[in-house]
Amino acid sequence: MAPFICRLARLGAHAASAIAVLFFTLCAGLPAQAGTMTRDAMLKAFPPPLIVGEKDGELPVWPIFKQDGTATPIVAYVFESIDMAPIPGFSGTPFNLLITLDAKGLFTSVRVLSHHEPVFLEGLGEEPMRRFVEQYKGVSLMQSIKIGSNLNSQGKAGSANVYLDGVAKATASVRILNQSLLAASLKVARAKMGYAQGRDPERVARIRPEVYAPMDWKALAGAGLVSGKTLSNRDIEQAFAGTVGAGQDREASQAPADDFIALHAAYLSVPAVGRNLLTPEGWKVLQGRLDPGDHALLVVGQGRYSFVGDDFIRGSVPDRLTLQQEGLPLELRDLDLDARLLLPAALQGAEWRVFRVNAPAGLDPAQALDFKLRVTRSKGMIYPERVSKDFAFDTALPARYFEAPSADDKSWPPIWRARRTELMVLLGGLALLAWVLARPNWVSRSKRRLALFRTAYLLFTLGFIGWYAQGQLSVVNITALVQALLAGRSLSFFMYDPMTVVLWGAVILSAVAWGRGTFCGWLCPFGALQELVSKAANALGVRQVRIPDRVDAQLKKLKYGVLSAIVLTACFSVGWTDRLVEVEPFKTSITLLFQRSWPFVAWAGGLVVFSAFFYKGYCRYLCPLGAGMVVLGRLRRFDWIARRAECGQPCQRCRSDCAYQAIEKPGKIDYDECFQCLDCVAIYTNEELCVPLILKNRHASGQVRIPIVLAGSPAAKLAKDTP
Repeated sequence: MAPFICRLARLGAHAASAIAVLFFTLCAGLPAQAGTMTRDAMLKAFPPPLIVGEKDGELPVWPIFKQDGTATPIVAYVFESIDMAPIPGFSGTPFNLLITLDAKGLFTSVRVLSHHEPVFLEGLGEEPMRRFVEQYKGVSLMQSIKIGSNLNSQGKAGSANVYLDGVAKATASVRILNQSLLAASLKVARAKMGYAQGRDPERVARIRPEVYAPMDWKALAGAGLVSGKTLSNRDIEQAFAGTVGAGQDREASQAPADDFIALHAAYLSVPAVGRNLLTPEGWKVLQGRLDPGDHALLVVGQGRYSFVGDDFIRGSVPDRLTLQQEGLPLELRDLDLDARLLLPAALQGAEWRVFRVNAPAGLDPAQALDFKLRVTRSKGMIYPERVSKDFAFDTALPARYFEAPSADDKSWPPIWRARRTELMVLLGGLALLAWVLARPNWVSRSKRRLALFRTAYLLFTLGFIGWYAQGQLSVVNITALVQALLAGRSLSFFMYDPMTVVLWGAVILSAVAWGRGTFCGWLCPFGALQELVSKAANALGVRQVRIPDRVDAQLKKLKYGVLSAIVLTACFSVGWTDRLVEVEPFKTSITLLFQRSWPFVAWAGGLVVFSAFFYKGYCRYLCPLGAGMVVLGRLRRFDWIARRAECGQPCQRCRSDCAYQAIEKPGKIDYDECFQCLDCVAIYTNEELCVPLILKNRHASGQVRIPIVLAGSPAAKLAKDTP
């Protein structure tokens, strides 16, 4: 059996180089995925009395009509998310959702057509994902949708903020699903329903809350924080000249110079405005009424014309006043704010309202707000002729009161903010590890100190990084990168998992400083699980098998063949890639805590048991991620593990003790296979363990003894097995 394994290992190693050469040649130019719904499929999904219209040639949307007497109005738009917003998931392949939006922007159904999320493939299963997408039904696209606890499920229709229940152990995946759904839906709503276009709500300027100074109304106007526009009766009359509305306003004809309306507008949610125009209690109330990303706009009108209308209902959208930004509409909705407004004496008694613009609308404080006031005149009593004119006025926030978005600001920043505590703990752990590896002699001063520190850190890696924070890196990260690059997609999907991003950053930096072993030896949760099991087995008297060096060297090449096969498959078949990556037991043992179907549990559990007899056998021989780490480890710039001239010539103590078999016979460290356990460093600095130091001390004391290798001893066996 062993010779067969060795031949297989050699074949995998030789194949890896050939595959690497062919990789980009064979993979280049593969097409990205597109929508899959045919007309026949649409007719089955939307049977009569619904009528499926023709698919839009420019924007791939299916209009859905319904017979209503002699009319057939559009009642919904149906589209696939992959056509509008192909945001890659963690496999590098986007979700494809079939989304139905009614004509008012309400989700009537959301269905997952396809996906390749590892956690939902033979992991948690698709049922939790199905239950998650069902929550969108009845939610408005104009509401702020958040993933968390469904705190206000009883009031979805009237709430500007909706909380959807997430999926435990799949937080990042459902956030990507949510972002795919919203980005695709907003694109359709902007094109078909008149929603505001332009910016992603997460890529707009942010209000600077720290910029504040006490100011009265005059000072606010002088600072550009309050804008005004006055329309006289003459201005209105001139606009209606030549229409049926000309001369219909007797009061305007009698007093043309008088004010028709004097309008003022300001960002009330900007602290420099709101804190000066509201009482402290009113400011607190306003803050409590706004969700993150929302804006409150104050409009004050003085004159004989109401900017909201005589029949205006509080809490509704005004008929006469509209708002646009860069030519695209934004919804104004009355906030129905009961608060005292500190207006100057000249504006006492003026009409004022506070309007909210919800975060999903994408209002950008860095761009001017264009208001339009509609004035309508009519002529006749029974069948009056009506004509309307719009009068524009604008307001812009001075630059010092907002912070422009960075070029890479995306929809993932809230996720990072929500996990800042976990990230701080992780960064603290990484800093501690870097300090220890930079001073290996300190932690290795005694074997006891090293054993205590290493065991404690492995428990941190397994418990916090792995099981709690779900920070297990995976070969799936590599296949996702490959598939995204081939499809020409953005790599921003990685940003939805902060722990993964930070860990990969640490891996790259540590690869330059120390090589591959920093991750594999200290930061891999499954590696930590194997090592802790090995320690426990050793404490129970289980003796581990040391594989002969020749066989060990060949077996270590297997992981390169496994990695090459997975990466090559990722170029051609997402489905087969999903199957091949299951060679990793990480999802079963770390992500899902062995709560999975029995074949996967048996595989992962078997590997853990295997490690009790063959020290970290999976890591050393099969792990495709470990093979990738070896490639990355070639960035290493330093041989940082100290060696003596006697190491290997003739001393073999460190080599004999190295459980990873990563020290060559001449004493050189094989950094490609070194997991940085620091056991050899502990021997190197210990005068009771390091043979050269023992001989040096005995020579200094005049007690020089010639070491004798006894037949049958471990050292003799090691020498015999070594070529």
